Amino acid sequence: MSDYQTFLQERDQIDYFTQKGYRIKNITENLSGAFVEFERESKESKEFNKETLHILTADGRKYFSVVLINQQKEGA
Repeated sequence: MSDYQTFLQERDQIDYFTQKGYRIKNITENLSGAFVEFERESKESKEFNKETLHILTADGRKYFSVVLINQQKEGA
């Protein structure tokens, strides 16, 4: 699969989680990419749901950076 196709999948996954109410809580970068941890509070209980994405492409890293900046602006 091309890097562009991989990026499109990563972008769609990031958008899916943000549309479901998840927020980026933690990012761990290493030589194999970036692990982005999403978190959202459950409406039924006070528990938190967590999901982790492994982002491989540089464009995917740029994209989640923009999403994170927008989340920080909304929270301020």
